[in-house]
Amino acid sequence: MALVEVARFPTGVNAEIAKGMLESHGIGAVTFDAGMNIADSAAIAIPVRVMVLEEDRAEAERLLSDSGL
Repeated sequence: MALVEVARFPTGVNAEIAKGMLESHGIGAVTFDAGMNIADSAAIAIPVRVMVLEEDRAEAERLLSDSGL
């Protein structure tokens, strides 16, 4: 099972909101690079990624799109 990226956010807060929403719908999610974008203007260069299992990708993308995230 491989992890795939379903979204990128400029801040860890936004990524955690998306992760929580996915988890509330039964989709396991993790964030990558949350500690990398804390420096000034690093958010532009290093966004925080939300990752899910490849098998959950389509549903996760649909949920994120429907929620406006």
